[in-house]
Amino acid sequence: MGTQLGEQTIAFDRPPTIIGYGNIVGPKEGDGLLKDYFDKILEDTLWGEESWEKAESKILNAAINLAIDNAKVPKNDIRYIFAGDLLNQLTASTFAIRDLKKAYFGLYGACSTMGESLVLASMTVEGGFADYCVAATSSHFCGAEKQFRFPLEFGNQRPLTATYTVTGSGAVVIGNTGSGPKITHVTPGRIVDLGIKDAMNMGAAMAPAAADTIITHFKDTGRSADDYDLIITGDLGIVGKKLNRELVNKQGYDLSDNYTDCGIEIFDGDKQDTHAGGSGCGCSAVTLTGYILKEMAKGTFNRVLFIPTGALLSQSSSFQGESIPGIAHAVAIENSQE
Repeated sequence: MGTQLGEQTIAFDRPPTIIGYGNIVGPKEGDGLLKDYFDKILEDTLWGEESWEKAESKILNAAINLAIDNAKVPKNDIRYIFAGDLLNQLTASTFAIRDLKKAYFGLYGACSTMGESLVLASMTVEGGFADYCVAATSSHFCGAEKQFRFPLEFGNQRPLTATYTVTGSGAVVIGNTGSGPKITHVTPGRIVDLGIKDAMNMGAAMAPAAADTIITHFKDTGRSADDYDLIITGDLGIVGKKLNRELVNKQGYDLSDNYTDCGIEIFDGDKQDTHAGGSGCGCSAVTLTGYILKEMAKGTFNRVLFIPTGALLSQSSSFQGESIPGIAHAVAIENSQE
């Protein structure tokens, strides 16, 4: 069974294994910096569906099936699916998974959902409650703009602090055996809210939560940034990455050359006009299942700290003048040393 470390971290005695993964992205993501890492790039964001919401469900369903195929385990052996998205009542995930006939946990961690799903799926497998689980999430630019910001037809001008929601989905199969990368530690995050109210500056709202989780992880495990080949947050973008680094450094932990952010890596900001970078549940999910895990398979990275970040706001809370609470979950992924 896992061992509790410090305030929030779990060290797995029998680390679960990432045995398969898959991803699908939209055309803009497929034209970005990580285009060579994606399994499927769509030609258009509707993918033959009559709405963006239906397209997102189709994308998530396909990513889950890709991951299971890649894992080379019978679909019947998958016991639980942990997944979520940004749409009201998790409709993208619900309709994506309804025909899979598997027990399902619907999760809402905003853009941190890939981290949350990995944490819970890993705990379930390591605890002996399942041999195989799926962790997945998705987002869609058009659906997110429609729900949280402005209709696309309005053509509003976005400030430079705004990020661009990724259209895409990533899924991971976690098993109790296998030769793939191991999930050795997880540090579930707590809600941190420093009073940011600008929904067009998600990076500033989420950075304090990212810093809190990273610092807690270091304190709980006795590790530092030097113990990782790569430390990568979820979708803080340019603004949030800078703030996160400053907050962590103030606590005596140096985030230097091995630290980056999924929201910065996924798009070419100079050529694609994505302002502060990428965001959305799919941002960290496709970066993990594309760039990170494929580079780990090559041995480029052997120990990665993956920290998806989420802004826990809604249409109602923003309209009512509430601040934007943030959360971040850390997952340590390591190549087997056996």
